[in-house]
Amino acid sequence: MSQTDNTPPTSDERVKDMSGFRKALLRPELGSICGVILVFIFFFLTARDSGMFSPAGVMNWSIVSAQFIIIAVGACLLMIAGEFDLSVGSMIGFSGMSIALLSVSFGWPVWLAIIVTFVLCVAIGAFNGWLVIKTGLPSFIVTLAFLFILRGLTIFAAIATTRKTIIGGVREVAEGDWIAAIFGGKILTGLFQWMGDHGWIETFVRGTREGQPVVEGIPMLMVWALVLVIFGHLLLTKTKFGNWIFASGGDAQAARYVGVPVNRVKIMMFMFTAFCACVLASAQVMEFGSAGADRGLLKEFEAIISVVIGGALLTGGYGSVIGAALGAIVFGVVQQGLFFAGVESSLFRVFLGVILLLAVILNTYIRRMITGEK
Repeated sequence: MSQTDNTPPTSDERVKDMSGFRKALLRPELGSICGVILVFIFFFLTARDSGMFSPAGVMNWSIVSAQFIIIAVGACLLMIAGEFDLSVGSMIGFSGMSIALLSVSFGWPVWLAIIVTFVLCVAIGAFNGWLVIKTGLPSFIVTLAFLFILRGLTIFAAIATTRKTIIGGVREVAEGDWIAAIFGGKILTGLFQWMGDHGWIETFVRGTREGQPVVEGIPMLMVWALVLVIFGHLLLTKTKFGNWIFASGGDAQAARYVGVPVNRVKIMMFMFTAFCACVLASAQVMEFGSAGADRGLLKEFEAIISVVIGGALLTGGYGSVIGAALGAIVFGVVQQGLFFAGVESSLFRVFLGVILLLAVILNTYIRRMITGEK
């Protein structure tokens, strides 16, 4: 007669047991979550009496954070795929100027100017990716070259056409345009007016805007930021293409051996990064009613820093869109919080350098935990 073996199974010594704390450390979002909490606590204690957390103040730093989020989503997916794009800032200025020149100077309908600009920018992103793949050059070098090329073309086109580097009048020609409203309009305006009428939020007490709420609605810029975060997160975590992105950045050659179209993935991520830059530029042009040749200056570095704060490894193959979005929120809150706290605004650059250094040190430690390096 056989007997049932009640001996408890022994753990496989090849499987490395990991504590809950250690697992938490490996989450890409950990650093950015901690950063968001600390930043909000700091400014709640130092700037809450200055109106930073009033409806108008919240809208102020939320809009700035949304700008960072839009470009951080594209930069995040590209970095996870193992590449960088330093031309993002110049792409913002280039695409904004393209919309303004085509619509104001050349008289095109705004909707057509925006569509053509998107096609042009995505094509440039594809060309960036193609150059990186075909030449084997680091994406850092290729996109650094396009940083100067696009900025130079933007200034040249503006001066050659209008003798100016800032072109206004976009808001007037965009009046009633259906695509312009997608980038420059507001939603839930009726809800905010209702809240203002019932005293839930502040309203203007004098002048031509008397009775209107100080916050009229949610700008489409913030809607775009939310949509891109949701799209990027679902793409990265719920689709086969998301697995391809991780594989392309983790070990491109091994990914090719198992059938991952690494070249196509990387080129598409360059295209998506250019798309995100064009989204931000379109929203800025519609918000300000003008385009400037210097728009987007240093945005590429701010996007990369947001992604690094969000937990992405500079070596690729690891990261989180949610983490990148939280890193962008840290930037937005700090940039505006320094103003509300009465601190010299130039210290924001000091903060960028310090937080980048700390994030890289933390991410290096995490990489060593993942790979087992010493």
